[in-house]
Amino acid sequence: MATGLNAPQFQNADKAREYLEGQVWPNGPICPHCGVIGKHWVMKGKTTRPGLFKCADCREPFTVTVGTVFERSKIPLNKWLLAVYLLCSSKKGMSSHQLHRTLGVTYKTAWFMTHRIRKAMESRKHEPMGGAGGIVEADETYWGRTEAAKGVKRITSGDQKMKIFTLVERGGDARSFHVPAVTGKTLAPILRSQVATDTHLMTDEARTYINIGKEFAQHSTVNHGDKEYARGIAHVNSAESFFNILKRGLIGTYHHVGEQHLQKYVTEFDFRYNNRTKLGVTDAERADKALKGITGKRLTYRRINAQ
Repeated sequence: MATGLNAPQFQNADKAREYLEGQVWPNGPICPHCGVIGKHWVMKGKTTRPGLFKCADCREPFTVTVGTVFERSKIPLNKWLLAVYLLCSSKKGMSSHQLHRTLGVTYKTAWFMTHRIRKAMESRKHEPMGGAGGIVEADETYWGRTEAAKGVKRITSGDQKMKIFTLVERGGDARSFHVPAVTGKTLAPILRSQVATDTHLMTDEARTYINIGKEFAQHSTVNHGDKEYARGIAHVNSAESFFNILKRGLIGTYHHVGEQHLQKYVTEFDFRYNNRTKLGVTDAERADKALKGITGKRLTYRRINAQ
């Protein structure tokens, strides 16, 4: 993706479609109905919209947006691509209010667009983090207030706040989870499913990690209660650094994030962290990776509100 905001794919819907086809179909068109690659013909006619293909196998028509988060959208495709670029290149995110002013669409449309883009950012990685010689930090943080605490004038405990549990592999990816409680019962299954058992696990001194820590090759802790933040290689500073960016985005950019949508927002921050500049990923490359994630993730307005 060209780095300038005046790039052709941001200015013209046909150029945007051609660009998207190159990202989603690098080896030629793929029928979203039957999965056949390359067996198609281009449909032409006075009333036929540009970019319409017909599969030679199943005989179904399709475009590059069918079966994606862009399907059936009336928003010009160049505005979609610009929205993806802006959300991917802003370290702390971009609010729907800012996006609606920038793109010239309604706030409701911008809100729907940002949620679709966050859907595209969802990772399809399932392999365990860490492994032999690998270090994974585990930590939790708190944000806002739960639905049950909305009427409470003063927050007095972490139980009244929303909880976010994050795993950060040293020099690698972050995976974050909106959890109902910070207990061994809720965190242990996540650690077992997401982290390889031959990993060196790093946590703070919370009792939550004592039992589950025994299931890994090594478990090191730092005592934040005694103001110990690092002891040799033992620390959770990578996770704390991730939380700093997350909190700045939630507070400074998004302001109010409901409990039903919090996982979508932390997924957005995971995506940008996992494709950060320090790993050699440019803003344009980050946006291209998001575009490659649009397939098989159609999202409707009703589904967003139900989640």
